[in-house]
Amino acid sequence: MPFLIRHPQSTSLDPFSRRDLLKLSAAGFLGGAAAPWFTTLAAHAADSKATVEPAKRKTCIMLWLAGGPSQLDTFDMKPGTRNAGEFKPISTNVAGIQICELMPKLAKQADKLALLRSMSTGEADHFRGSYFMQTGYRSIAGTSHPHLGSIAAAELGQPDFELPNFFWMGTPSAAGVGFLGAKHAPFKINNVRDEAAQNIEDVRPSHGFPAFDRKAGILDQLEARFLEQYHGAKTLADHRATYHQAARMMRSNKLSALDLNKEPKIVRETYGNTPFGKSCLLARRLVEVGVPFVGVSLGDFDTHNDNWGRLKPLLPLVDHCMAALLQDLEVRGLLDSTLVICMGEFGRDPKINGTGPKAGREHYARAWTTVLAGGGIKTGQVIGKTSKGGEEVTERPISAKDFMATLCRILGIDDTKKNITPAGRPIRIVDAGAKPVAELF
Repeated sequence: MPFLIRHPQSTSLDPFSRRDLLKLSAAGFLGGAAAPWFTTLAAHAADSKATVEPAKRKTCIMLWLAGGPSQLDTFDMKPGTRNAGEFKPISTNVAGIQICELMPKLAKQADKLALLRSMSTGEADHFRGSYFMQTGYRSIAGTSHPHLGSIAAAELGQPDFELPNFFWMGTPSAAGVGFLGAKHAPFKINNVRDEAAQNIEDVRPSHGFPAFDRKAGILDQLEARFLEQYHGAKTLADHRATYHQAARMMRSNKLSALDLNKEPKIVRETYGNTPFGKSCLLARRLVEVGVPFVGVSLGDFDTHNDNWGRLKPLLPLVDHCMAALLQDLEVRGLLDSTLVICMGEFGRDPKINGTGPKAGREHYARAWTTVLAGGGIKTGQVIGKTSKGGEEVTERPISAKDFMATLCRILGIDDTKKNITPAGRPIRIVDAGAKPVAELF
């Protein structure tokens, strides 16, 4: 289905104007098949002037493919080798770049992608690999490092912002807020629904705001006195920060960002009526109102068995939703300021495990692929290279800390900055020795 988006510079969450639709049609975004519903939507769209805002700070949407998607069956295929698998590669709109045949929509937008085919992280355990890729640090006893989303919330978020600065949807992430404190923790939505009230429980006080304010005021006074006596009580300070944020959010007009019913039906249909599609649409709505970091998780990529059978529904889903997201962001003027990451905790073994319908691929962290788009980076390119069969990185290896430093640089975060843990220990945002991927800048 063609993509329908409003004016590129509109900051409103309202439907698009007739003028906007005509511009999109002239630009070729709607396509010839759009005529029937184009006329209907245009007839109901309100004519309004677009509001132009100043240059935006960077935001990030992470599409987390939990379980470790196979690079050989997605973005680094090896046709003609014994490791090739069942799927065939197809050409993209960038000469020389091929990806899996089950991702034709992304193939048409390869000019928006940067394929990092030389990830080499060496951590092939699910928890430890996820932690490594989400924090840039290996998991060690006694230290809890912050997730990239918590780092973005702390470094890019606004302290008085009415919504949380970090949202996470779907399967919980391995890493948490770490030593940065509860105010930078993710706001988790397990299953995205159409209505805002279904995405946030108890978003309105049952007995009204006056009664809520009285009770909250008493609690605030009690905790303030306790903090005076026990200066530095971190747990209480975190609790206080959390309910202050909750109180701001309950009154905020920005809550409408969590209401997918505010979107025109045709846009909701473009993303699709699936949890992943709804989550991607919600992610766009959240970064649009200023949330610095949104994570969207899709599971079931741990394909030890029946690798190709399990990927047949998963890859078209990723293809459809990610392609919709990228085009939506681009036409709204948000793609250059929004970094989109598509990745898992590691890749899959080039060697096929077993035969027949039960054949699969084991965990593999020596040579695999991540995908970046937007954020003002140089796209339409492949960075790094693996051997003929995909077993080894042969050009431009990228470690977990190289990758994390790269993401920080794209987002405008100083990766060399040191945060102080509650124990008084200084820890860099990204460990020393990281080499950001210069080819992206």
